[in-house]
Amino acid sequence: MTRALFFVSEDGYWGEECIEPLTTLKDAGVDVDVTTPAGNPPVVDDRSVDPDEVGEETSEFVLDVHENDPDLNDPEPFAAVDASEYDAVVFPGGHGTVWDVNQDVHARTALRTAVAGDDGVALVVCHAAGLLAFTRAAPRAADSASGDEPRARTDDGEFLVDGRDVTGFPNAWEDGIVDEHDRLDGRKLPYYVEDEVVAAGGNWDAELDADTSVTVDGDLVTARGPGSSAAAADVLLDELGH
Repeated sequence: MTRALFFVSEDGYWGEECIEPLTTLKDAGVDVDVTTPAGNPPVVDDRSVDPDEVGEETSEFVLDVHENDPDLNDPEPFAAVDASEYDAVVFPGGHGTVWDVNQDVHARTALRTAVAGDDGVALVVCHAAGLLAFTRAAPRAADSASGDEPRARTDDGEFLVDGRDVTGFPNAWEDGIVDEHDRLDGRKLPYYVEDEVVAAGGNWDAELDADTSVTVDGDLVTARGPGSSAAAADVLLDELGH
């Protein structure tokens, strides 16, 4: 059976960007597991379930799955999962990923395993594209005595995204959300996803004039934001041969 592993934020995932791919894959017969940084149930961004923000239908759909899906409510910690055992890894977006997913060593390893390895495919959505800016294509020799796969060093090797075509949450949208001091609800946004991915060598095009934006480059699938989630899920299924 085809298997997919979802890396979901405990700091605030955007509902549609997780729930749309998760339910689409499950409906297609894909076996889905969920992991979070510390193994706590993921937290949904309140704005992504606000009927005034996303509509009544989307709000009800996301909340129902968020509250009742057994996998979302019983995640494993990042450190306890092995991405090589899965056919796909999925990184839903949301501002929360900027603080807890995108620079996590285990998330980086999982992305690298899927994209740079012989098997697997990765779907990275919206703000989770920031993970691309912190993931190297290959780690240096082991810098840990644990015996596990060596951790990526921030001073060695090319970035995984270097030379790849990608999309994600654009600066133009971020400017309309954070305040003049780059704060969101009083919390400082540490970086803009587009800026970091471009600095890491990614060929960025969020296709702002298009209704949806999904880009495939090898084993890497990226999606711009909530409105592209359904299309991204379909593309991922195609990549998986479903």
